[in-house]
Amino acid sequence: MTTGKARIRDFLVRIPLFNELDGQELDRIAAGASEIQLARGDMVFRRGEPCVGFHTVVYGQIKLIFVSPMGSEKVVRIIGPGDSFGEALMFMEKNYIVSAQALADTLLLHVGKAAIFREIDTQPGFARKMLAGLSQRLHSLVSDVEAYSLRSGTQRVSAFLLGGKRCENGHQFRLDTSKTVIASRLNLTPEHFSRILHDLGAQGLIRVKGRDITILDAERLASYQG
Repeated sequence: MTTGKARIRDFLVRIPLFNELDGQELDRIAAGASEIQLARGDMVFRRGEPCVGFHTVVYGQIKLIFVSPMGSEKVVRIIGPGDSFGEALMFMEKNYIVSAQALADTLLLHVGKAAIFREIDTQPGFARKMLAGLSQRLHSLVSDVEAYSLRSGTQRVSAFLLGGKRCENGHQFRLDTSKTVIASRLNLTPEHFSRILHDLGAQGLIRVKGRDITILDAERLASYQG
């Protein structure tokens, strides 16, 4: 195995989708994979281009976006290390319906569909993991539609800040991308997002300093209606 393929194999071992494959199976996947190095702002692909495999993030961050004819964009999903994208279109053999752009310096693995189809044909466990990932993506999409339809902007922001888990008062974290990108992901304008953060701060529920957020009252934040 070449040095490049050995490096890809090492990356694959650390990705949940592939971590149960044995050495020979990993070698076959690595043979059909390639590395893609991206600088912040680089495009991975644009809507309408052919999908011939799927991508996994080794490090960095990717946003999936719709871009209007006027140049405005809607962030559909933000993807971090260990996550993948493009599987559904790969199986459907369709062109990309969104564009993908790096939010930071990023390393991707692109795995060609021939290598994936071969493993699915011979490894039922691998097929189940692929299906589980796609099912989780669908569940997330349905949850997004529910949030946009039934929850206020304040409720969406509160849920985002709490991250779907129980947070202790005093919990601190840093927004891992710009407020503009997060606002788009939550189906808000940047101005509306900023107003909500200011209101939550004025209510004593959070403290905001640039991208740094401190949860001051998690219980009230979870139930706050705005």
